[in-house]
Amino acid sequence: MKKTLICIFAVFLGCSVNAQTQTIRAFSHRGGRLERDENTLQAFKESWDGGYTGFETDIRMTRDGVLYITHDNTLDRTTTGSGVFEEKSSEEIDRLRTKMGNPILRFDELCRFFDGKDSLYVEFEFKTKPVSSYPQERLEEYVEKVWQGVQSIKSKGSQFVFTSSDYRGLRYLQTHHPEADLLLIVNKPLCDETIALAKTVGIYSLGCRMEGTSRRDVENAHKAGITVSLWPGLTVEDFMLGAYLGSDRMCTDIPLTVKKWVEKNAPWLKVKY
Repeated sequence: MKKTLICIFAVFLGCSVNAQTQTIRAFSHRGGRLERDENTLQAFKESWDGGYTGFETDIRMTRDGVLYITHDNTLDRTTTGSGVFEEKSSEEIDRLRTKMGNPILRFDELCRFFDGKDSLYVEFEFKTKPVSSYPQERLEEYVEKVWQGVQSIKSKGSQFVFTSSDYRGLRYLQTHHPEADLLLIVNKPLCDETIALAKTVGIYSLGCRMEGTSRRDVENAHKAGITVSLWPGLTVEDFMLGAYLGSDRMCTDIPLTVKKWVEKNAPWLKVKY
């Protein structure tokens, strides 16, 4: 790691534009999934206690229409259960625990946790794939419930962003709640193609893969008025590379490690945690 970080520092210092002009909005991905029990209330609390006001989370809906905080469409990886999440009832989900023993977090519980906290940045990701689990009518019910839940959060100076790789949910918000702050996730690097896609669908925030993204791509996105968020954020090197590329926002799976490292080794870096 040390050698890689030295190389990134060298590129920073040798760059013709060697002063960082943007402030990076760092956010705790799933509450810090490589440091904590992902998407649990404990994970979000510990990120908050560690100085983070930026978060990302994932939302799915049970068979009976209750929203929960979970990433996968199956239960096997993270919980004591098995099978497809969307085929379970809320009663069944409430009986489960994570592999580390925590309850499966309900969406309304997370909203209550955020309520009253100011200056937040939260990405609420619509997990509506596979599409077969969310046909259009069910998708609209789901998105509307997420929207209303987020509106219940009382918070000053905060930014709540609705994100997805499934454009259908974002399109619903564009039509029914045009004031919504949206971000389109694309499983590709930032490039001419993804910039054109953002302009076509009218969503001027993109979440793209860091691999294959260049500083010139980020500059071109900024010229087009597009806010850039890069992922993954598995390591400190990932975070520093995102900073070098000029990313506006960076997720991190190791939020507390990144914050501690940057404050000690790169205090000149402008980061909003």
